[in-house]
Amino acid sequence: MEEGTSKEPSHSECTEDAFQWDTREDCDVRQILDRIGDKWSLLVIALLDNRVLRFTELKKTIDGISQRMLTVTLRQLERDGLVRRTVHPVVPPRVDYELTPLGVTLHDTIQALVTWTEKHQNEIATARATYDSRDAVVR
Repeated sequence: MEEGTSKEPSHSECTEDAFQWDTREDCDVRQILDRIGDKWSLLVIALLDNRVLRFTELKKTIDGISQRMLTVTLRQLERDGLVRRTVHPVVPPRVDYELTPLGVTLHDTIQALVTWTEKHQNEIATARATYDSRDAVVR
């Protein structure tokens, strides 16, 4: 089992206000943010926007992901109620993945983050170059 996760639903009272950040490892909000914020989950959610894909299609599309990591990511997203897995009774078995209604709402939020990133990528590149040149002088 992955560190920081458990099979039992946790009802830890790490924050009184759902909009507050809590850095404790056992905090439900932190665990959910860790899950949906990792690069593989973000890519899977983005790819499943308004479409159903098979495991092999996801694997071919996501550059650099291993079969094991894709399997783990899909299972975690399914466990969290963000992805629906459908097994079709054919030979060989066909397994499809799609976003659940909850996953669709998360995709909308992720899209806002992508839009912000695209809008500000030049500013970030400039800031990085400034930082890197300053850092090079210090060495």
